[in-house]
Amino acid sequence: MNKQINDQGIILVLLERFEKQRLPRVIEIKDKVDQGEVLDDFDIEYLGAALHDARELLPLLDRHPEYEPLVSRVIHYYKLITDEALQNEK
Repeated sequence: MNKQINDQGIILVLLERFEKQRLPRVIEIKDKVDQGEVLDDFDIEYLGAALHDARELLPLLDRHPEYEPLVSRVIHYYKLITDEALQNEK
C-alpha cells in the first residue's frame, strides 16, 4: 500500500478521534482547573495518555509537517492545563 495513502488514512482517523473524544474531555479538564479545582487521578492519567499518544505521532509528523502547527497548539493547551492545575494544588 502506498505510504502516503496509508498516512492520510491514519491522519483522518486521528483527527476524528481528537475532535470527538480527546478535545471534549480536555476541554472538561480545562474548565475544571479554570474553576480552581485540582486534577484527580483519572484526569492526570488521561492527560498522560494523551501526551504519550502525541509522542507516538512524531514519525508521522516528520513525514507531514503541515500538521505540526496543530499538534504544537494542542500540546501547548495541555501545558496550560497542567500549569494551572499545579497552581491550583498550591
